[in-house]
Amino acid sequence: MTSSLPDPVELTSRLIQIDTSNPPGNEGAVAAVLAPLLKGAGFSVETHDMAPGRPSLVARLAWGPEPPLLFTGHMDTVSQGGEQWERGPFGGEVSDGLVHGRGASDMKSGLAAITVAALTLAQQRPAKAGLVLVFTASEENGCQGAEHLAKTHPEALGKAGAVLVAEPTANQPVLGHKGAMWLRGRCRGKAAHGSMPELGDNAIYKAAEAVSKLADYHFSAEPHPVLGRATLNVGTISGGRATNVVPEAAEFTVDLRLPPSLEPDQAQAELGRLLGDTVELERIMGVASLWSEPQEPWMARVLEMLAKRRGQSFAPAGVPYVTDGSALKRALGGAPTLILGPGEPGEAHVVDESCPVANIREATEDYLAIARDWCGA
Repeated sequence: MTSSLPDPVELTSRLIQIDTSNPPGNEGAVAAVLAPLLKGAGFSVETHDMAPGRPSLVARLAWGPEPPLLFTGHMDTVSQGGEQWERGPFGGEVSDGLVHGRGASDMKSGLAAITVAALTLAQQRPAKAGLVLVFTASEENGCQGAEHLAKTHPEALGKAGAVLVAEPTANQPVLGHKGAMWLRGRCRGKAAHGSMPELGDNAIYKAAEAVSKLADYHFSAEPHPVLGRATLNVGTISGGRATNVVPEAAEFTVDLRLPPSLEPDQAQAELGRLLGDTVELERIMGVASLWSEPQEPWMARVLEMLAKRRGQSFAPAGVPYVTDGSALKRALGGAPTLILGPGEPGEAHVVDESCPVANIREATEDYLAIARDWCGA
């Protein structure tokens, strides 16, 4: 890398200093830092707002006739939380071999590594294929920015032959994740005086019966050999307005994690049949699963390349969280999608979040090697 390029660790620190806690997001402030760097290297850059001040950024540099490679990451973070931080969440301090602050691992280190690798590749002017960078808004709230791009601006994504998602994996290659869906179950009843419950219809009893059914339920879909079986968790329950009133309404929420064999619509329909007419199911959020087979040609090539760089082989693996890769893979017609990022998964969303400096530098070099191989540098 030449001295004219930003240092990926320093860029990570600079991005951490921008508070993009979601809500409200403020991703435009990160886009305002990254866009000039990319434009200066020859990328065409456009932004698409999913809400005021909340853009997703798409940068493109075309080389050669082949479909481009797409790198993606998100610009938002979760909030700093209510606990005290030792160094402060937005200082971006670099010390003891770590970059500290909210987003250090999830995933401003990934954004910085992508950007510096892309700027380096731009200087080498590959001949075979181009590069597309997609930096999204509101990933932390159901991958909203990626879904917005996929549904309302598919022309901005264009075509890509493969996708790399820079979510935190400690630089270990990951082939996919389960889908996630949140449902709200509503039960209706009839209010009455608590001394005469026979005159009412208790909605809490209906909700309790429904939750009891869910506690023992196992989906019919076959488990995935790597990602495992579908799971569900009842996360909240509420209802009633006074102890001496028969409750006319109650509701609960359910978190579902779905393997590739079970689509969100199928899972919701299956639970609807289980719970019957006493429960109205409303979808709060849904992200489809993501999986690419290790035998797919690009995936096999990248895994082999990383194995040589690390001096180790990699067994097929998944991660427990969801990513923008699901929406982007679907929008791009099923392009093979790899998750590979410098952040430490165990540091995501925690107080005193950090990321090893060595991970950031290694990821930058990995991304550059992968991009050179695809683009023909």
